[in-house]
Amino acid sequence: MFEKFLPRLRVNSVYDLDLDALYASGYRYIMTDLDNTLVGAKAPLATPELIEWFKIVKEKGFKLIIVSNNNLGRVSAFSAPLNIEFVHTARKPSTSAFLRAMKMMGAQPQETIMIGDQLMTDIFGGNRLGLYTVLVLPIAVADEGWGTRINRRLEKFVKRSLKKAGLWTWEDKN
Repeated sequence: MFEKFLPRLRVNSVYDLDLDALYASGYRYIMTDLDNTLVGAKAPLATPELIEWFKIVKEKGFKLIIVSNNNLGRVSAFSAPLNIEFVHTARKPSTSAFLRAMKMMGAQPQETIMIGDQLMTDIFGGNRLGLYTVLVLPIAVADEGWGTRINRRLEKFVKRSLKKAGLWTWEDKN
């Protein structure tokens, strides 16, 4: 029942992704959430480490786009200095923003990765389209808004259900 919330991969952060293995498996496009996936929810700009990661992603041959539920001002202020395309006010887990992002990149679901920190939005939305979903640990939970805090409570219930079914095999700190 809860399998649609199950990520294909769970890593601590985007820096733990094996980009070479993903590319060798046929993935060419990366969609990523912004807040608490790439930077803390209140961090306005990319860190030097993240800027380097973006550079590596491009060098490996991936196209990347940010898909965020946040507003135009927040997402644009982060993305514009990096020259990264984005979809704002995505209303994830609705599939429309994922489809729009894939169209912007020229991607097909079977060659697209979705990276995010939330089961209820990023993973569920990506799984609905058959994307390769990757769950990362949230960067700064203390900075999250009320909507995300509600989602985190729902996530705990979903994770418990997946554990009972023997499907959630990762250790969690949250």
